[in-house]
Amino acid sequence: MLKEICLGFALAGVIFLAAAGYDITPLLFLGAVGLGLYYFAHSRGLIAKNFSEHRAAPGQQISFEDVGGQATAIQELREALDFIKNAQQIQKLGIRPLKGILLTGPSGTGKTMLARAAAGYTDAVFVAASGSEFIEMYAGVGAQRVRRLFQTAREKALKQGRANALIFIDEIEILGSRRGQTTSHLEYDQTLNQLLVEMDGLKVDDRVRILVMAATNRVDMLDPALLRPGRFDRQVRVELPDKEGRLEILKLHTRNKPLAADVNLEAVAKETFGFSGAHLESLTNEAAILAMREGCQEIHQRHLHEAVDKVMMGERLDRRPSAHELRRVAIHETGHALMSELVKPGSVSALTVTPRGQALGYMRQSPEDDTYMYTKEYLEDQIAVMLAGAVAEEQILGERSTGATSDFQQAARLAEKIMESGMSRLGVINLEVLPKGLRYRVLTEILRKQEERVKASLARVEAALCSVAEFLLEQEKITGEKLREILQGVLQREKAAS
Repeated sequence: MLKEICLGFALAGVIFLAAAGYDITPLLFLGAVGLGLYYFAHSRGLIAKNFSEHRAAPGQQISFEDVGGQATAIQELREALDFIKNAQQIQKLGIRPLKGILLTGPSGTGKTMLARAAAGYTDAVFVAASGSEFIEMYAGVGAQRVRRLFQTAREKALKQGRANALIFIDEIEILGSRRGQTTSHLEYDQTLNQLLVEMDGLKVDDRVRILVMAATNRVDMLDPALLRPGRFDRQVRVELPDKEGRLEILKLHTRNKPLAADVNLEAVAKETFGFSGAHLESLTNEAAILAMREGCQEIHQRHLHEAVDKVMMGERLDRRPSAHELRRVAIHETGHALMSELVKPGSVSALTVTPRGQALGYMRQSPEDDTYMYTKEYLEDQIAVMLAGAVAEEQILGERSTGATSDFQQAARLAEKIMESGMSRLGVINLEVLPKGLRYRVLTEILRKQEERVKASLARVEAALCSVAEFLLEQEKITGEKLREILQGVLQREKAAS
């Protein structure tokens, strides 16, 4: 308010002098220079002050019990943080305190939550920043902000009477990328150098013991100087949760939500292989939104099932394919589903022709257990499932369509995985030095073999394929149980007729 009043008086004075006949050109020049200096100083200093005040807000206090699905990472963190909690003991033993802990892993796995929980575990002031906030076009600004960040952590800890402070830097790959890569100016290098200087200055006998935690999903981009002992002493891998971890996360995110008696969170955890904690939080939130739209007082299993589809594929689309296209989509997805059931009974979770995202329809599988290593047989089965949609179109409608393009790309990637894993007829090879002609021939052999297998398999169940596709057109979506019921019914009638 004071700034606006002063500007108003200054403008009024200039207008008065101009009306009185005075030459106001020197005043305008001095004003322009003053404004330029003000905004330059504002960008160099005041922004840093605002940054620290805004980002230092501690937020809601959480503990490790509020972080699900990361038992291994939490155990590693507890061991590292105990050095800070037992500061007197480590001084007696002459142990150098840990200065930095680097959290690595995919996005959405809870790295920021782990950092906040670590602050609560050590009774430390929590100050957060993002790597992108330190990078400016002006040289020296980033280094100034790093100094201000550490200064803010110390000031807040002393003000609150705490002995520990935790600084968390998200997306540190932006701030700490390898030096010498940005030749246009040295701002990146100066900022990283200042961070290294600040971390080197941390001592066990400081009035405020500071621990630096950082998160990244691109550890390969970091400068080696950051990763050496004495800087980031520990690296804690925060992985995607397994089935038990996903169940734990789902329970955490449904604590404040009314669940109906038919809800089976174990079934949801089983169907969400590859989901991160952020995905699972979004899933429970979307399920609650769906329940609200229907006017339900509780969240039912169908809402969670629908939310899985939405998180994976996106929102339902308003566009409706023509009747001819819809029938082709139904046959295509039924081909995928039947082949999946033939190679692994009970593997289909749902089948739909409702457009979502970029897909006009899709078939969702539900793995029995989380799988991290694959055999040749498993990969060949998955290639067969990928090719079955196009083969079904050709078998029933006489020709294929462009809808199988992504299926073919996925099948080719799986075939390449067979080759690079040494499971093709070539044995152990290096794909990078393999002649392109030979690579193409072997890749084609793998795909052609599975294509012939799919043709023979679907020819035996053509009646079931047509029956399921027609039922799918009527219902738009069917469950894996219904699919298996129809399939068994058709097979039994064929057996009785023969």
